[in-house]
Amino acid sequence: MNAMTEQHGDRRPAGELEAGVLAALWAAGRPLTPGEVREILDADLARTTVTTILTRLHEKGMVDRARQGRGYAYTPIADSSGLHARRMHAELERGEDRGGILARFVSDLSPEDEEILRALLDGDEET
Repeated sequence: MNAMTEQHGDRRPAGELEAGVLAALWAAGRPLTPGEVREILDADLARTTVTTILTRLHEKGMVDRARQGRGYAYTPIADSSGLHARRMHAELERGEDRGGILARFVSDLSPEDEEILRALLDGDEET
């Protein structure tokens, strides 16, 4: 895929690319450069595309970075559960009616998820 196709043709959603990059970082268990992430993804992506995704993830507070040579090596801030929790908190912060948002969220839970939430609220962290 050339740069033109990547930008205008078979463009993947940013969320899909971000998820793939985060999965590569979690699997590695160590800081990775954009080039290393690109190799792990084994995708037809330009290194600049991977660098852009990592930069955006850093700006969102989802990865940390440290200088390595002339560039950076990236590490995820949290595991998958932690990042999903951060997103949920961010959505809650954006809303005007926190009580209404939480009430709707809870009312839409499956019975299994409701049991998990109830156990967590009761202090049973073994759920």
